[in-house]
Amino acid sequence: MSTDAVLLTVDKQGIATVALNRADLHNALDDETISLLAATLETLAEDATVRAVVLTGNGISFSAGHDPDWLRRLSQFSASELNRYAQQMARLLHTLDTLPQPTLARVQGSAFGLGVALVACCDIAIGVSEALFSLSEVKFGQIPALAAPYLVRAIGERAARRYCISAERFNAGKAKRLGLLHQVVENDELDAAVQHLLDHLRLNSPAAMRAAKHLLGEIGSQEITPQVMQRCIEHSLAVRMSDEGREGIHALIEMRRPGWME
Repeated sequence: MSTDAVLLTVDKQGIATVALNRADLHNALDDETISLLAATLETLAEDATVRAVVLTGNGISFSAGHDPDWLRRLSQFSASELNRYAQQMARLLHTLDTLPQPTLARVQGSAFGLGVALVACCDIAIGVSEALFSLSEVKFGQIPALAAPYLVRAIGERAARRYCISAERFNAGKAKRLGLLHQVVENDELDAAVQHLLDHLRLNSPAAMRAAKHLLGEIGSQEITPQVMQRCIEHSLAVRMSDEGREGIHALIEMRRPGWME
């Protein structure tokens, strides 16, 4: 497999676009593509000049999930080999979920199986109205185990139960009502909708967005205990005392644009 299976571009404003590029296979994922995608995201995580990451696919599908040829090879694996692959896939989902920068899923087509998990791991998801979604693993005697934590967080336990057990397809409108997508647009509106959201992100302090994302990931669904509130206070103070935190307040007082918008 060539590295063209995953394409990376970064524009002058620090917006990185990561595109699955196996259109002829509906962007289905095999072990090499999963490893390459994880490595690409890990590289972006270390790049302080990258302000946001857009995840998308080329062709008519966002991602059809697992590559059938890869599944055939998996069927011959030993338990230890399957464990090694599961660790690889878990690494990808965790990397995407915890990427320091804001992440936006540009869902230009249907997503199935692992493709749905990729959408669920992104901070923001905008999809086209004709996209379909399905967690179809049980049809083949499998379960979406590694995707489950991200699915439960994105759409709730009750909805996750239904769609992981039934494997039925649901459309973009239902995906929005469930919380998997934040916005549904027509095909010719997708780029404008993504650009509109990115324009909003560019107005914000890069460090503050990273800090907000880190805080929300840390407290998650924890109960509001004194310990949790203390951690929130500590995060708040750290950001207020940071260079960008001070710059933002000075810019507000002086009625000017903050430095990160220059």
